[in-house]
Amino acid sequence: MAQEIAKPDEKVVLGEEIGSVRLITLNRPWQLNVISSAVVSLLSEYLEKWEKDDNAELILIKGAGRAFSAGGDLKMFYDGRKLEDSCLEVVYRMYWLCYHIHTFKKTQVALVHGISMGGGASLMVPMKFSVVTEKTVFATPEAGFGHHPDCGFSYIHSRLPGHLGEYLALTGARLNGKELVAAGLATHFVPSEKLPELEQRLVNLNTGVENVVKSVIEEFSVDVQIDEDSVLNKKFLIDSCFSKDSIKEIIESLEAEASKEGNGWISPVLKGLKRSSPTGLKITLRSIREGRKQSLSECLKKEFRLTVNILRSRISADIYEGIRALTIDKDNSPKWDPSTLDEVEDEKVNLVFEPFQDDLELQIPEREDCRWGGKYENSPYALPK
Repeated sequence: MAQEIAKPDEKVVLGEEIGSVRLITLNRPWQLNVISSAVVSLLSEYLEKWEKDDNAELILIKGAGRAFSAGGDLKMFYDGRKLEDSCLEVVYRMYWLCYHIHTFKKTQVALVHGISMGGGASLMVPMKFSVVTEKTVFATPEAGFGHHPDCGFSYIHSRLPGHLGEYLALTGARLNGKELVAAGLATHFVPSEKLPELEQRLVNLNTGVENVVKSVIEEFSVDVQIDEDSVLNKKFLIDSCFSKDSIKEIIESLEAEASKEGNGWISPVLKGLKRSSPTGLKITLRSIREGRKQSLSECLKKEFRLTVNILRSRISADIYEGIRALTIDKDNSPKWDPSTLDEVEDEKVNLVFEPFQDDLELQIPEREDCRWGGKYENSPYALPK
């Protein structure tokens, strides 16, 4: 396939107004629609405008090219590693946006074709309707490279059945379209060849009435039957192993099961866990566990603290080493620091979870009279130093 070249004047997010329908297209196909500062700003601008617009009833979101969105722009984070808080603005804006996506007042439909990972998946899962295909690939792989599943995923994963959330968050395991519907992370499965026709039908509907939109999607959708070897059929073992209190105990539990007949799927899971950032794993497990008892707002505020502290290398610079090994040098040989789980002290992990002073927290506008308040530009972070 010929390489897709970025055009300097190309807009990274397209917004179209068609009658009562509003269509968002993530438009960085040459970069798998990764989420940059410009992408977040444009998404926020469109969604605020259209939620307030009485003529806008239905919001559709899709990705151009062969991906929905591969998530955050890791190179952006890596390039800013030596500049103090260089990515704080985009982090703040993204988590603030996630709250509005989860609580949006109009009917939303995500048409998810291809890769949908990390922050990209956060634009899919919370929608009233999320349509996936046989080419959809989902994952939250952040723990593996020294980060944590963010953008609301400590809220989302912690509410999945049993301990599937811990499994997905810690291993970065991939799910296909049918598995996403079966797990409750998507609402409908539509064969990819029918997706353009479905999009056109939704546009022609010219309404956001939920039952009408649902009825049209169901005309195109098919019932899912997950494959026999799907990890979702391993629920008993996943719940047994990933319910343990610590990463070390989870690994030991998996090791005890790995040699048993029919458990060949565990070996690559173990290999992945042992290759992952020990710091990222410990932060992720605690974040998901806390998420079970936290509201959406509390999860997003916590995730903001975690991400800022991780980007500041407060206890480890693993995120930059992980990105280097994964996407910069692509040697897949990260050198973690600390290098073992035993060396990642709980007292150190506590530091990244510590609350900020009130005005430096993510400002979630939970009151209806200030629903679109709390923006980055009105925060202390935006004030001149």
